[in-house]
Amino acid sequence: MIKHIKPLVTPLALAMTLAGCSLAPDYLRPTAPVAAAFPEVPQAATKSTSPVLNQAPAAVAWQEFFADARLRTLIDQALVNNRDLRVAIANIEVARAQYRITRADRLPTVGLGVSGNRQTIGRDQPISSTYQAGLQVSAFELDLFGRVRNLSEASLAQFLATEEARKTTQISLIASVANAWLQLLADEELLRITDETLKTRVESERLTQLRFDNGVASRLELQLSRSLVETARATLAQTQRFRAQDINLLTLLVGQPLSAELSQGATLAKTELPDLPAGLPSDLLAARPDIRSAEQRLIAANANIGAARANFFPRITLTGSAGSASTQLSGLFESGTWGWTFAPQALLPIFDYGRNSANLAAARAQNDIAVAQYEQSIQTAFREVADALAGQATYSEQLRAQAAVTEAEADRFNLSDLRYRSGAASQLDLLDAQRSLFESQQLSVNANLLRLQNQVTLYRVLGGGWVEPAAAGPTPVAAR
Repeated sequence: MIKHIKPLVTPLALAMTLAGCSLAPDYLRPTAPVAAAFPEVPQAATKSTSPVLNQAPAAVAWQEFFADARLRTLIDQALVNNRDLRVAIANIEVARAQYRITRADRLPTVGLGVSGNRQTIGRDQPISSTYQAGLQVSAFELDLFGRVRNLSEASLAQFLATEEARKTTQISLIASVANAWLQLLADEELLRITDETLKTRVESERLTQLRFDNGVASRLELQLSRSLVETARATLAQTQRFRAQDINLLTLLVGQPLSAELSQGATLAKTELPDLPAGLPSDLLAARPDIRSAEQRLIAANANIGAARANFFPRITLTGSAGSASTQLSGLFESGTWGWTFAPQALLPIFDYGRNSANLAAARAQNDIAVAQYEQSIQTAFREVADALAGQATYSEQLRAQAAVTEAEADRFNLSDLRYRSGAASQLDLLDAQRSLFESQQLSVNANLLRLQNQVTLYRVLGGGWVEPAAAGPTPVAAR
């Protein structure tokens, strides 16, 4: 049988040898449309006390960047259960399968075919029967001008872009979990401050009511005291709502119910994240998966131009078969006659009413879009890093200054309380000091929250969050 199939295999081998020309333009990476260095930012009067990482953020595993064990547990759970990440992983499988389908078009599909035909040419004429069985190759395209090859390369680039998109999703997920965790700690700290303030104001209102009943305090002082109490209660209700929403967000990100003792023992004031080196804008091209994903889409668009150009040239397809034919089904493989057929076909487009020209114009336009999207991704990354660097340089000073204000307001409140008890100051002065202290405490917590969240953002925009520790195995997501 092999001897009879050899006449079919030889033309196919020759056809595959001749294929390989490509009409796609030579790919050149566009020049990054950003400055060679990040903008200079004013340095804070005092240096940050946070530890400093000396290696590139993209090379720092998230397990090393986040020191809190509870936060690392939440991130681990999110990487396993988060539905957005599952969708991203499934998209990779779809893109991988699509690439395999397109790549398979570059090789002939060989199948085993069995057919039968019975016919007669007249009412009284005998019935003739013909049965055939053998190997068949149907319409294999001889890719002389690289149409199929370019489609395969475009599909490969789309698959790689999808893989980079998965990394981008993982980076964003890790940052979202960390920011939600920090927000929860901040709201719990604000809840504690508000609760203590409410208790103090309720006691102050009780004393003011007694003084008013005895004719010592004015109605103005009483109403101001009541206003401060209700303001604290409103703030307390708002903060309780925010805390519940923080837990709901974390539950969504993690993808499973959270432990009731999630944040027990953790405080925002004791949380520290390391400062990060900026590097150069050119480092982002290799560090950020979203930029690499945009470049892969650009490579795919470039390959699609080659496929569109190939449509203007003849499309050559090969059809062949080799096997046995017999007039008796029972003797098909025993007494049948062996033979083979080889039927090449060439089709050159002449009148297609502008279809191929329109396809080429669309491919070029898609390439222009991909170039613009690639350049935009670089510009967006440059702006995000510049903003985060400005925050790293200034948030520590803002927090220091706000902490000094809170300390001064606390001292002012204590002095006002002493002066009020000794009769040297009015209750209005005491209530004003109490209100200013509460506002300053809230601003201090928010300043610390913004500082820490900015560090998370800087870690994300510099490409950190998808590299695994060298000594550890991949996470369940990476293993998939």
